[in-house]
Amino acid sequence: MTNPVPPTQRTPDNEPAAAVRTATAPDQDGPEQPPSLGKLFLANLWAANSATVTVLALVLSMLIGAVLIVLSSPDVLATFSYFTSRPGDALSASWEVISDAYLNLFRGAIFDAEAFAAWQAGEGSWQRVLAPISETLTYSTPLVFTGLSVALAFRGGLFNIGAQGQAIIGVICAALAGFLLPLPPVLHVVVAVLAGALGGALWGFIPGILKARAGAHEVINTIMLNYVATYFLAWIILQNGVKSPDRADAISKPVDASAQLPRLFGDDLRVHFGIIVAVLATAAVAWLLERSTLGFEMRAVGANPSAARTAGISVGKTYVLLMVVAGALAGLGGTNMVLGSTASALTPLVIAQIGFNGILVALLGRVKPWGVLAAALLFGALTAGGNRMQSYTGISLELVSVLQALIVIFIAAPALVKALFGLRAARAGRAQTKLAKGW
Repeated sequence: MTNPVPPTQRTPDNEPAAAVRTATAPDQDGPEQPPSLGKLFLANLWAANSATVTVLALVLSMLIGAVLIVLSSPDVLATFSYFTSRPGDALSASWEVISDAYLNLFRGAIFDAEAFAAWQAGEGSWQRVLAPISETLTYSTPLVFTGLSVALAFRGGLFNIGAQGQAIIGVICAALAGFLLPLPPVLHVVVAVLAGALGGALWGFIPGILKARAGAHEVINTIMLNYVATYFLAWIILQNGVKSPDRADAISKPVDASAQLPRLFGDDLRVHFGIIVAVLATAAVAWLLERSTLGFEMRAVGANPSAARTAGISVGKTYVLLMVVAGALAGLGGTNMVLGSTASALTPLVIAQIGFNGILVALLGRVKPWGVLAAALLFGALTAGGNRMQSYTGISLELVSVLQALIVIFIAAPALVKALFGLRAARAGRAQTKLAKGW
């Protein structure tokens, strides 16, 4: 008598499961092959991962920018008044102004084909060919430092709004060392750079120690210190020994040539040694966060201060160190503004908005060091290309600021990008970095 097949092994038709598997199994040509790399790439291409969302955010921003370009051109808008009778006029005029604007944006930021052709024909110089890249790197350099400053604080659970003030103190200290200290060339530039970093570190130490000892919120402290630094800069420029005796406006003495960061390709191109320092700083911050004990403690405090304290990590000490290092990085950003090729003297607007733009760069780079470097290069390219776009097409440079803001908005709202493009949900992976706990 044969044993009956257990109920759990039967199909709805009361046939043994083994028989069903035998009947429906594929040909026994070998084990099933894993999907190829190409298939995996295509399967994840339209998923809501960081790379796809970032690229689509750029595309969306450029599309909205194209609409704004059309709206800013009276000649193009005039063709829309008779759109129903001759739609081709409006479409061709729109395409012409959009393509011209973005082409000049590209030529001013990355590569100018006309300059390259002139160089090959012997009618132009190689400096002109490299000028777009030089301008992009020049504008990107200070943003790398301020972006790293904000990103590092984020990873430790702090929201550093004070990169602007720290950069201002850095530029003051670097400039003072640059024209008050009579030092030989190589030593002079090293001392000036270190002075800027120390000035920024001091300005970062203040909110750090207040956070550690008194629990004062770093957002409020750093915002207030931004104002203090701004008015301190306006005051110190007018002091005897600092103000230029040959000028009636608010400007300091120029920094000595011995304290200027050397240019990489001669005086015809503005890119200077600061970009190399920025790359080294990015590598150093990446190593600090991912490979060092101090970096592990920073990330642990940023993830859960209570658990870190229970594990024996000094949360207060970590907060202070975070803000000191972040301040030093922002101070280096300010240093590049006066020791590089942007300016050679202190003015009330010498620092521009690199501290606040550093927040955007950090967010766009997803508070990762190498992401910050890439985001800074993008912002630098937009600024460099925007200058040419304004000069050659008459489109306002403010469009670049709009593009930057739109990129950050779409990056910060991945659900919106996912919904607009119908992206699939990305596979669960490593948890995303969380921002400041207290904000």
